[in-house]
Amino acid sequence: MGEGLEAREKKKFSRALYVGRFQPFHLGHLEAIKYILDKASELIVVIGSAQESHTLENPFTAGERVYMVRLALKEVGIDPSRYYIIPVIDLDVHSLWVSHVCSYTPKFEVVYSNEPLTRRLFIESGFKVESIPFFKRDVCSATEIRRRMLSDANWEELLPKSVAAYIKEIRGVERLRDLAKTDKITV
Repeated sequence: MGEGLEAREKKKFSRALYVGRFQPFHLGHLEAIKYILDKASELIVVIGSAQESHTLENPFTAGERVYMVRLALKEVGIDPSRYYIIPVIDLDVHSLWVSHVCSYTPKFEVVYSNEPLTRRLFIESGFKVESIPFFKRDVCSATEIRRRMLSDANWEELLPKSVAAYIKEIRGVERLRDLAKTDKITV
């Protein structure tokens, strides 16, 4: 679904930023991106906590999450020239985090986030921050999806089809279940 130059020029912002861990990338994330791209010509998707993987809270690698985002956006026909996907590792000093993110990304005009700390840090650094409408928030959360994966409940319905297929391909549910066993072991 390409978008001509005239349509891009009518957007409110030329480039926006959206930060998430995407553990995994789900339909709520996809709706957020579609919403943001309705307001901005381009979007920088930051894969946060890029150094994290193979834990119950962060089971997928940065590379796997980049690929999930790309698969989902391709599935719905979003033109790749409209987005960047950039992994960024955590910085344990909140006062430096925004400049850290900025050093990894092209310039942007606005940040879209509902996460309180992310919002606060960007606001305090002088950025315009906008909220995103939630999509089926009661079930479209990565925490709920990981819970469903562990309990053999239907998790696939909450993800783009391409992302669900990819998680099956990389045996992501098995990984999460193995990690749950590891976390239960006491030393």
